[in-house]
Amino acid sequence: MNSHQLSNDPGQQALYTLIQRSIDKAGGWLGFDRFMALALYAPGMGYYANSLRKFGLSPESGSDFATAPEMSKHFGRTLAHQVAEALETTGTDQVWEFGAGSGALALQLLDTLGERVKRYTIVDLSGSLRARQQETLKTHAHKVQWVDALPEQLSGVVVGNEVLDAMPVQLLVRKSGVWHERGVTWHADALQWADRVTDLRPPVEIPGDHDYLTEIHNQAEAFVATLADRFQAGEAATGQGGAAFLIDYGFPESEYFHPQRSMGTLMCHQLHKADADPLADVGRKDITAHVNFTGVALAAQDAGLHVLGYTTQAHFLINCGLLPPLVDAPLDEKSMAQKLITEHEMGELFKVLALGTAEWEPLGFAQGDRSHTL
Repeated sequence: MNSHQLSNDPGQQALYTLIQRSIDKAGGWLGFDRFMALALYAPGMGYYANSLRKFGLSPESGSDFATAPEMSKHFGRTLAHQVAEALETTGTDQVWEFGAGSGALALQLLDTLGERVKRYTIVDLSGSLRARQQETLKTHAHKVQWVDALPEQLSGVVVGNEVLDAMPVQLLVRKSGVWHERGVTWHADALQWADRVTDLRPPVEIPGDHDYLTEIHNQAEAFVATLADRFQAGEAATGQGGAAFLIDYGFPESEYFHPQRSMGTLMCHQLHKADADPLADVGRKDITAHVNFTGVALAAQDAGLHVLGYTTQAHFLINCGLLPPLVDAPLDEKSMAQKLITEHEMGELFKVLALGTAEWEPLGFAQGDRSHTL
């Protein structure tokens, strides 16, 4: 059996059956964005919707990857300084977190912010992670609520750590000078790649005529446009605006669609190993694409939000006061916190984009702001 075929696991079998039916309903070919949505989010079966453990520091725990809050409590504690300033600036006392994972970031923020936060709302499509989050956040149970969709109006501070990279993307591939959209078919009892000629294009011209694979991020851009709409509705209803801090790995457009980045950025993560085959072991591993921060920023601006800042995670955390508390910290704590800002770890690849309903200068961008590169 090749790795793209059905497994013997009933939950995974059900997911493959759902994907197969979706392909049939779509006429035999399913765009990759629709496949990715099913693989990650199909209720009870997709990667983020099943009961498998995702977040942890080692494969021995059965986890697939670690995010910054699992690596160091100093991540959330430092981010809290920025959130506190944003709460004060917007005149609000509510925090909204998208895709809260293990709940580690929520705990760090709530522990640090104390009474400045009256309500902490987790927006999460994954019911399976909710039980773990509830256990992690039990000391703050009176403040925390869960919703599975954005409310019609929103005021306060939004935080999204590694959320945009898990939003479904479309794959575009240039072959012999002709652009195709890459999708998925079901053939010989297995998932297969299939390309169709398309009018879709990357947002910038890719110089040269060499073969080129890349992603376009309509869902991430639609997400920030919706966020803008809900912020504006909240401001109209309450007089209180909002701000959002989106933290993820990615690039501005000029780097994202560089002629030499010809293999795209799509990656899978399983048991702390990366691979590039999303059609294998579907539902058992994460599928991600780097974020085109220019596209996200433009979508936010077009929808009426201000870009308040864009910089590396290293600059952002140092600006927000990461280093002073580490002076007297134990060595292992220092070394884990150091990974958050070291260039070859998370410091350079991870970026922070801040958006708001009003213009102001958040402390996280006081030095090293790169908004001009977007």
